[in-house]
Amino acid sequence: MKTLREQMNDAMILRGFAARTQEAYLAAVRALAKHYRRSPDTLTAQEAKAYHLHLIVERKLAYFSVNQSTSACRFLFDKVLRRPQARFDIPMAKVPKSLPCVLSRNEVSCLLAAAPNPRAAPY
Repeated sequence: MKTLREQMNDAMILRGFAARTQEAYLAAVRALAKHYRRSPDTLTAQEAKAYHLHLIVERKLAYFSVNQSTSACRFLFDKVLRRPQARFDIPMAKVPKSLPCVLSRNEVSCLLAAAPNPRAAPY
């Protein structure tokens, strides 16, 4: 019988997950198990939800990190443990959008003036 880690790894390989995604998902599930000091297959969806609340409130992790952990847990419960009845109701955190930095006309003219003339380049 394969271990839970091997089952999860095989499921990700079958679905064509990138190697870095596999590493990140396994690390997220490992952190969940370490937090509760139990195997992830014995945890409930409520415990996973409480863990993600802990990540947001107490550890103050970035949105990307929480979303990645949420996706890893959702994959574990749905695809590996086959517990669709576990109702994993953690919405993805909203990533704040920021406006791009726009150069002023003066900054653009200074930038273009500082560029070397391509016709004057020696060959």
